[in-house]
Amino acid sequence: MPAPDPREDLGLLIDAARGAGRIAARYFRDEPEVWDKPGGAGPVTEADLAVNDMLRDRLTDARPGYGWLSEETPDDTARLGKARVFVIDPIDGTQAFIEGSSSFAHSLAVVEEGEVIAAVVYLPIRGKLYAAARGHGATLNDTAIRASATRHLYQAEVLATKHTLSPAHWPQGVPQVTRAYRPSLAYRMALVGEGRFDAMVTFRQTWEWDIAAGALIIAEAGGRATDATGAPLSFNRATPQVPGVLAAAADLHGAILKARG
Repeated sequence: MPAPDPREDLGLLIDAARGAGRIAARYFRDEPEVWDKPGGAGPVTEADLAVNDMLRDRLTDARPGYGWLSEETPDDTARLGKARVFVIDPIDGTQAFIEGSSSFAHSLAVVEEGEVIAAVVYLPIRGKLYAAARGHGATLNDTAIRASATRHLYQAEVLATKHTLSPAHWPQGVPQVTRAYRPSLAYRMALVGEGRFDAMVTFRQTWEWDIAAGALIIAEAGGRATDATGAPLSFNRATPQVPGVLAAAADLHGAILKARG
């Protein structure tokens, strides 16, 4: 039996993301229970776990042959033998969620043989749903989006932490860009796909579930997303991390790599 078309998987992700948003909204600004993960991995709330449970039930029931990789589920290496895998961050920006910020997102992706083929980044409180299927473009609330056409660093608005733009990371000098920040990596990447910002950069080890959906949204919007060295991104790896991310308008991407030397 042939695998579903990426657009069918996208429809499944959209419905599931909206369900996740309804669950998250019930806990939002209602003092959800919070725990600290072992090893300094950050906080997790009862909302993260409730969303994760719903998504796993709904998505794996609909696609029982797919693997599963989620921030809030103990990893099962059985996913490595699957042709398609769900890569999920139930709530990206958990600290923002705890603080009552509306910038948290649900990040859902389907990966096939290392490449993302369907993706959703959904901000339920803001009513923003970014979506993409491989070969079919990217949208925000059903309207097509395009990455910016910016080519020069001095014109660029870049989403990054202060640490990312510290001299330690830029031997040739920190580029003169306008810096901005959003707490969710998935949202930052979606904003680059939307063309609201020109680039997003992080040099920290980055989990696949934070970036898988955003990577396809950027690519389908005409931008480029790689790891921080410029190497192509690949997903569903044995250790699901990449050495940072550089996502930008297509012409700007090379300029940022060149600035690092």
